[in-house]
Amino acid sequence: MNLLAQLCLLSCFSHSGLLNSLSLVFVYHLLRGVHLRVCVSFTESLSRVSDSEIQAVSEALYSLDSNRASDSELIIDPQVLISNSETSAKKDLSPHSLFRYVSEASLFSKPTYAAFITLLDNYDRKTGVAESFSPAEVQEQENFLKQTIQNTELGRELYTFLYNKGYYTSWEEFLFDLKMMWFGLYSRSNDKLDSSGFEHVFAGEIKNGKVSGFHNWVRFYLMEKQELLNYYSHSFDGPWLSYPDVLGMQFMWDGYYKQIGSAIIGSSPEFDLAVYTLCYITRPSKKCLLSLGGKQLSIQTYTWDKTNYGNGKKYIASAYPVTPN
Repeated sequence: MNLLAQLCLLSCFSHSGLLNSLSLVFVYHLLRGVHLRVCVSFTESLSRVSDSEIQAVSEALYSLDSNRASDSELIIDPQVLISNSETSAKKDLSPHSLFRYVSEASLFSKPTYAAFITLLDNYDRKTGVAESFSPAEVQEQENFLKQTIQNTELGRELYTFLYNKGYYTSWEEFLFDLKMMWFGLYSRSNDKLDSSGFEHVFAGEIKNGKVSGFHNWVRFYLMEKQELLNYYSHSFDGPWLSYPDVLGMQFMWDGYYKQIGSAIIGSSPEFDLAVYTLCYITRPSKKCLLSLGGKQLSIQTYTWDKTNYGNGKKYIASAYPVTPN
């Protein structure tokens, strides 16, 4: 590395205060790698938006979630609350399903829910099995982003915030990036293109004999309804008295166990997508503190660092609500 490149890296480190976080900084070169082109730092995402701004926009997204479930549309029965030390026991302590009632007629007929549910059968849940999408399935992805982001006030609020902060310069750029970060394929196992951010977070996967990801309440309900998922207990119940709420759950998914599976309960698909995207862009691979109805919620995101797209951008590896110990 030449002296100019080293100085650029040191400048990035010095500005961010993260002298030991090499993964947060990368340098790339012009055509043949001889002349330094630019030093790009992920710490820009951390400094460009303050914590208070994230909390303010998350409150705005919360208030704009007009498609969230009402108390009459969704009734849950969390039953047994256990401690974190008990979550590895794999004990079915709840005789009833988690979801007592879901008004499918009123909720799932909404365009964002319908577009979301259509995507769920496009994946093989086992890592190591290559995924591929037909032209119709690619269209389903694009329709999902259109319905959840372009066609909702909530989604437009997210875009406006990110646009004003300089992350994007147009709708086209934003939607392309969303499609890549959420639906772009990468390999978790056997060098197969077997995973994506959307599959991991929203649909769930099986890796090394256990459930990986799976952080969506609609998916949970549909699997439970088909008797493919058995709810065992919960180790966390958020402070919200109406929807959306947050649960940390223990469950068996068709023979595979999830020790703590956290999810926002009763939120719309566009709300989940928006808050996970907000946190991933502004606080990649860090905890991101939101404010929802005056109560705090942390979202943890992770980048997929083994491969990238575009100009060194990272796919989403995971995003989920943090359930305190």
